[in-house]
Amino acid sequence: MWSFFARDPIKDFNYELLPENQEKSGIWTLSRGKRKTTSEPVSVFVYEVSQGTEEQTQLAKAALKRTKTLRHPNILSYVDGLETEKSLYIVTEPVTPLAAHLKLQAEKGGASDLEVSWGLHQIVKALSFLVNDCHLNHNNLGMWAVFVDRAGEWKLGGLDHVTSDQGDSISLPPPKVINPDLERYDPPEGPGNDGEKWTGDVWRLGCLIWEVFNGNLPRASSLRSLGKIPKQLVPHYCELVGANPKIRPNPARFLLNCRSPGGFMNNSFVESCLFLEEIQIKEPAEKQQFFQDLSENLDSFPEDFCKHKVLPQLLTAFEFGNAGAVVLTPLFKVGKYLSAEEYQQKIIPVIVKMFSSTDRAMRIRLLQQMEQFIQYLNEAAVNSQIFPHVVHGFTDTNPAIREQTVKSMLLLAPKLNEANLNQELMRHFARLQARDDQGPIRCNTTVCLGKIAPYLNAGMRQRVLISAFSRATKDPFPASRAAGVLGFAATHQYYSVAESASRILPTLCTLTMDPDKNVRDQAFKAIKSFLSKLETVSEDPSKLAEIEKEVTASAQTGGSAATWAGWAVTGVSSLTSKLIRNAPAGSEAPPAENSTTLQPAAGPVTTNTANKGVQQDKSDVSFQRLRPLEVTFVRCIHHHGCLIKKKLTIMKLWRKSILDYSSLPKSDGWDADSAGDWGTEENWESLDGDQGLSKAELAKKKREERRKELEAKRAERKAAKGPLKLGARKLD
Repeated sequence: MWSFFARDPIKDFNYELLPENQEKSGIWTLSRGKRKTTSEPVSVFVYEVSQGTEEQTQLAKAALKRTKTLRHPNILSYVDGLETEKSLYIVTEPVTPLAAHLKLQAEKGGASDLEVSWGLHQIVKALSFLVNDCHLNHNNLGMWAVFVDRAGEWKLGGLDHVTSDQGDSISLPPPKVINPDLERYDPPEGPGNDGEKWTGDVWRLGCLIWEVFNGNLPRASSLRSLGKIPKQLVPHYCELVGANPKIRPNPARFLLNCRSPGGFMNNSFVESCLFLEEIQIKEPAEKQQFFQDLSENLDSFPEDFCKHKVLPQLLTAFEFGNAGAVVLTPLFKVGKYLSAEEYQQKIIPVIVKMFSSTDRAMRIRLLQQMEQFIQYLNEAAVNSQIFPHVVHGFTDTNPAIREQTVKSMLLLAPKLNEANLNQELMRHFARLQARDDQGPIRCNTTVCLGKIAPYLNAGMRQRVLISAFSRATKDPFPASRAAGVLGFAATHQYYSVAESASRILPTLCTLTMDPDKNVRDQAFKAIKSFLSKLETVSEDPSKLAEIEKEVTASAQTGGSAATWAGWAVTGVSSLTSKLIRNAPAGSEAPPAENSTTLQPAAGPVTTNTANKGVQQDKSDVSFQRLRPLEVTFVRCIHHHGCLIKKKLTIMKLWRKSILDYSSLPKSDGWDADSAGDWGTEENWESLDGDQGLSKAELAKKKREERRKELEAKRAERKAAKGPLKLGARKLD
């Protein structure tokens, strides 16, 4: 009667068995399962009493006891258990039988020797623990008794037949009684030999090694055929399967032999695994060196091991061990193996925390490797937790950090909100382009602005693009001037025909007399492009709306601004680090070896203009003489519709005359600093915090800044102290 009211213990069991993928493992059935409360995956070994003999039930109860009491990193981890009248349950960490694991690896190309060396190391270490520390004999070692966890680590199980070497009160039947097929794994000397009691386990270890490399063992005599056993392991394997039990080595001795120089278990993978097992007691300097070397070795490590063994240690080392920037490179390498969901859960929280670090090495490595994790960052995290820390790099005293901060904006811009992109970022770009003493950084700022232009709103584009690129064309650094020209060309669709004629072409025409040939070449190409646009409208005014359709277009979303990407990647942004090392602070770089410098020569030259021929002296050729002519014709194009076609023809004739001047030599008095007033565009300058000043105060402030810049440049040229090195601190 009382049994009617008794609760079924299976219903109260905290684990649920999943019906799929059930496998036979000796007298047990191995099933996958999960914890009912958390859905945490587990493995469940089930034995049905009704389907087994009395001897098998005795072995199952002994296995439950041993699994529960034996705890070691290389022995199958016990989680929970249940014993009822009908069945026994052993819940362990999620594992796969070794035979199934090796079959899966064979489909992928086979398990590597590194993985097998560490797996055998773990099994031998577990066997040594049983034999030498617990004084127990396993008596059931084989492929069926080894399991593999999610990290690819081998675990010793099959504890059904474990006995004490000092004698047990309860005798257990040998494996061959339960399964006659296991008799071929028994040692040749039989149970009553004069050797050590663990010699049988060592013999079975040799059988396990043979099967790992060669497959199922057909008969005991096959052990003499080495097959695919590695040469480094052969002498030690032969000791295990020697006919004389007295010469078989203790498991601990076998482990030492294999770990000796040149041994099968003496490799970088085993060394790394052993270090990770003891990382909590290692010195900080040892941890730093280990993580530095780890990046080089990760490519040869198994993927599962990296995900489930290395990654947790990297996260722990950063969170609690103050490992710093050294963990970043291996962390991102391991991150490639994760799914998007896993990346969000495990790595993104750590990255967000890293950005708040004051460690410069950490910050610059994060910026350099942002491309590897930017796709996993959501816009809310970027704007509230990452961007506020990144912008500090714009004002850093280290040029390398300022450079990487500018480059990182290419990746962050698509995820920035209105305020951060159109206000905060533009303010920093205006300051960098006008005041940074490193020409390559000013150049990269211009490049970056051109690339992120599609993400800006229409009002901000109208306000800053022409001003910023015009300022760049007056930079004393040649690459910056080239970047300004390329910026105009790459963003041509955002300018109206009126702006092209009255503001952009005058600026570009000035650069046709630039001392650097690359700048001149780019200027001529850009002029042709804009003239073609104007001529198209002149021929068919109805096309004006189509040509200007993107002028007031709304900002694009992430990923849509790559249509023209690459216009300044080569020769500009990729050279920044080199240029910082080669060019002194604030100085202009010399023209490239293949550039042609304009040098006016003595003697009269006849210049053909649209109105009349003018007899001039070559030494008088200058921007001041040419620019009024240029502006006059460009404005005629815009304001006199009836004469547009005629004026375009005149413009082409005038441009041809400029080409003729390009071949003239340059006088010794040319100074690149006089090519234009560096930073006089009011729209762009107003983003840099000068909104509260009157025009007179602003002009005075600019004159003062200009005077200080010129004085600093003269002092630097006079001192001639050489180039500024990366990481060096500037002295006042």
